[in-house]
Amino acid sequence: MMDVKGEVCLYGGAVMCLAFEARAATKDVDAVFKPADLIQDAARKIADRNGLRENWLSDGVARYVVEHRQRVLFEFPCLTVFIPDTDYLLAMKVLAARAGTTDRDDALLLLTKLGIASPEEVFALAEKYYPKVLLKPEVQFFVEGLFE
Repeated sequence: MMDVKGEVCLYGGAVMCLAFEARAATKDVDAVFKPADLIQDAARKIADRNGLRENWLSDGVARYVVEHRQRVLFEFPCLTVFIPDTDYLLAMKVLAARAGTTDRDDALLLLTKLGIASPEEVFALAEKYYPKVLLKPEVQFFVEGLFE
């Protein structure tokens, strides 16, 4: 047995499913993980064994991740699974603001969890993590639509 301790921080739909029970499933798992090569190898084996797409565990979200607080969701002898604080997850959701996805429903649930009652509060929260220049008109429209 290898003496390796893996760390995975989940984002997006995986967090909505596991931490908030917002829905039963997600199409893929967005995460940042280390040691990356070992976790990717393990994910490929899981995919082979369970008939999943090879890229079911995706680290593509890493390019959008900025410094934020995390908490432990699960801890096992060789793996710790983290999730971001709820406010950071909401900031990511509104920044993504993708049509035809669960982003709106997810954002509404997170607003309720955080007790946020206005678009201004959402913008202030998003600006805590991301530069204002990233809050493009479509993001502003998305956020304002959450309160209609």
